[in-house]
Amino acid sequence: MPLADGVSFDLTVVWAFLIAFAVLVYVILDGFDLGLGMLFAAERHRGDRDVMMNSVAPVWDGNETWLVLGGGGLFAAFPLAYSLVLPALYAPIIAMLLALIFRGVAFEFRWRTERWRGVWDFAFIFGSGTAALAQGIALGGLLQGIEVDKAARAYAGGWWDWLTPFSLTVGLALMVGYMLLGATWLVMKTTGDLQERMRRRAWLFGIATVGFIGIVSLWTPFLQEGYYSRWFRGWGILLAGLVGLSVLALATLMFRALTVHRHDYWPFVLALAMFTLCFIGLGISMFPYIVPVGVTIWEAAAPRNAQLFMLVGAGILIPIILAYTGYAYWVFRGKIDPDTGYH
Repeated sequence: MPLADGVSFDLTVVWAFLIAFAVLVYVILDGFDLGLGMLFAAERHRGDRDVMMNSVAPVWDGNETWLVLGGGGLFAAFPLAYSLVLPALYAPIIAMLLALIFRGVAFEFRWRTERWRGVWDFAFIFGSGTAALAQGIALGGLLQGIEVDKAARAYAGGWWDWLTPFSLTVGLALMVGYMLLGATWLVMKTTGDLQERMRRRAWLFGIATVGFIGIVSLWTPFLQEGYYSRWFRGWGILLAGLVGLSVLALATLMFRALTVHRHDYWPFVLALAMFTLCFIGLGISMFPYIVPVGVTIWEAAAPRNAQLFMLVGAGILIPIILAYTGYAYWVFRGKIDPDTGYH
């Protein structure tokens, strides 16, 4: 089906949307998980820490399935993009992977020791914060553009190109956003004093998240001419206004749900909706580039036959992953009891 400006809706576009979907699901699922790990630092009572960790114990490792799917899909469907993005972002990506390893080990080991429990608690907090920061820095480094030698089809930048004020700002923004998701998750899953503390923190992190969304949204169009044209010329101005008003509307509803109506579930749902809207805005900014602003999705794509072959596998695998993920969250729905676990 032809789209505007002669762009065709083909297998390459399908794969771009599939990878974007996998990344989005990872961000909203593992995001609250990482945010909970960072919030861990503010809780000193062992019982509260145990409740926080138990609230995600049944689902945390399944959440990271989507990271593997997104990375594997990028390697298989867009090998040129994979070969350009990794050298440009080696440092934050390696930091993220090492942090996730530390965090996963800490998740298991802290229950099996008394002497070293504090060490593993620190590893859990440090791993969560480092992974979130590294993800944001990598996103910022990608958004600001990667220098590409098209003749050699290789990365042409330096080792430290990813480290800029913009990428650091995006890193901090993602950390704050993840802590908002973690706080609203705990509002949904806990009761008593712990829930009340998380309700107050969700308000604070919500304000900070909206502020960072504004800063990054106003900064991004000035990074590349293509971004500026997309948002501030023609119909883009109307679209930018609509997205901005939608974010403010969702934020207002979330704050009212936290304080006025004191809902348990809606703050988390509305925070996820804000993340999803921001991700859609990011996609609008980047499309059709997969390596801004040098390589489009069609230039980076694998051969059509390879895409078709992999699409058959993805068509079988993704529904299975969605099914067991949904089933896990359904089984472990509801509040968690400090003594008995999930009801």
